[in-house]
Amino acid sequence: MLRSRAHEEWEQAYEASPRRDDGLETSTLSGQELAPLYTVEDLPEGVEGEYPGRYPYLRGIHPGGYRGKLWTMRQFSGFASAAETNRRYKYLLENGQTGLSVAFDMPTLMGLDSDHPESRGEIGYCGVAIDSLADMDRLFEGIPLDRVSTSMTINSPAAILLCMYLAVAERQGVPFSRLEGTLQNDILKEFIAQKEFVFPPGPSMRLVVDSIEFCTREVPRWNTVSISGYHIREAGSTAVQELAFTLADGFAYVDACLERGLKIDDFAPRLSFFFDAHIDFFEEIAKFRAARRLWARHLRERYGATSERSWKLRFHTQTAGVSLTAQQPEINVARTAIEALAAVLGGTQSLHTNAMDEVLALPTDRAARIALRTQQVIAYETGVANTVDPLGGSYLVESLTRRMEEEAERYFQRIEELGGVIPAIEAGFMQREIADAAFRHQQELEQRRRIMVGVNEFTQGNEEDTIELLRIRPELEEEQIERVREVRRRRDRGRAERALEQVRKAAADPKENLMPHILEAVRAYCTEGEIMAAMEEVFGRYTETPVI
Repeated sequence: MLRSRAHEEWEQAYEASPRRDDGLETSTLSGQELAPLYTVEDLPEGVEGEYPGRYPYLRGIHPGGYRGKLWTMRQFSGFASAAETNRRYKYLLENGQTGLSVAFDMPTLMGLDSDHPESRGEIGYCGVAIDSLADMDRLFEGIPLDRVSTSMTINSPAAILLCMYLAVAERQGVPFSRLEGTLQNDILKEFIAQKEFVFPPGPSMRLVVDSIEFCTREVPRWNTVSISGYHIREAGSTAVQELAFTLADGFAYVDACLERGLKIDDFAPRLSFFFDAHIDFFEEIAKFRAARRLWARHLRERYGATSERSWKLRFHTQTAGVSLTAQQPEINVARTAIEALAAVLGGTQSLHTNAMDEVLALPTDRAARIALRTQQVIAYETGVANTVDPLGGSYLVESLTRRMEEEAERYFQRIEELGGVIPAIEAGFMQREIADAAFRHQQELEQRRRIMVGVNEFTQGNEEDTIELLRIRPELEEEQIERVREVRRRRDRGRAERALEQVRKAAADPKENLMPHILEAVRAYCTEGEIMAAMEEVFGRYTETPVI
């Protein structure tokens, strides 16, 4: 690139100026090399023609940004029993939260009932225990589902939990057409990063497409998949890998739905995304902007979508759990605030801010309130919501954005050469890339090329870290086990057995959509574990090939 005379003069002055000699990395957290200065000469071509609300949505999907509507403040929450979580939801709503986000415990995430032997010791600890429609009823008691948007973070058993939510809506007299919310339902990233899979990739993808097809017809305001980069990043990926692998998963879902015979503009507007907001401020902002432009271009030019709603990438963001430290946990408030600000400046539609104690336990009421107040300070005190895309045109941000797009496209090409996302997963490609990135980052910390406050530097005060933690009552486990057994005793046994047999038959017929049959099983008070077991008889259970 040709540089101006003024730039050359600055370079001479820079070379002659004092330089830090602390051995710290000056690249981004993902290893992207950074120049010491960016100027107008670094702006990519075409940036000056970008406007918010216009294709390809680099500067946001809405013309008015947050001057039209603030992002949804949605705190991820769930612990112990449905009744206790219901009280936390009401507390958060009373304190200004504008959407619910359900965290399920590990047995629920893995499709196991609370009285399954493998559930012991995990019931209610990383989220709320939900075994049947009776639990889902308690979870949303007194919360009108036509007035709140609900996000549910669950994947392998996602279709079952969605059906439980639909059944609660029926009992409240709320039509499916009025329900708003998001189902994570992203099984591909489970195979790549989080590992909470049950069935093999083929049947797992079928369940996702079944839910998309059903909701396109019956629950039109529901986001059917939240294509998740968050867990990919938390597993150790770089920002570029998070961007590329997440969008590649999105394209794979589009391909699967088209193969089913669905029309792209019927289902694509209800695909949403879920990204991590990590601590490298400008890199994260660039990632969000690049994601919007990449998705828009591929949906329009590669898939032929004609609806603007199909082109617009809508996303939820959560601040980086992996950036939180057990040492000096109060510092996590600062980390979360910076990460949340990056998400807002990147144009997120929905945001969860981690609580300072989440690295140690599920958050207390006080920690959850501080996390929510962090969003409110950003929204109402900082002024960043008063201008649409205030960092648009930044020499650094625009240059990083373009570079991330180019790196992502290279990953798309490599995945395509391997035969697509599922063959790439089966070959361990994404898993190996993430593992290598995580190893490099750990080396940088151990070699003190990157500083993590309280971990490898500024450790004074670590011995004083005592904060109140949320404790789960030990008797909860037996109480929840008794609840699920009571459901089985009181239900119509014949109806439940017939419903489970219909699930098995539908699972064996690849042309049959499973959703209506799962919904009927839920109405019959079949438990999550029973419905999963019925499908497993047909689909089998997946065992991953280790990546070395």
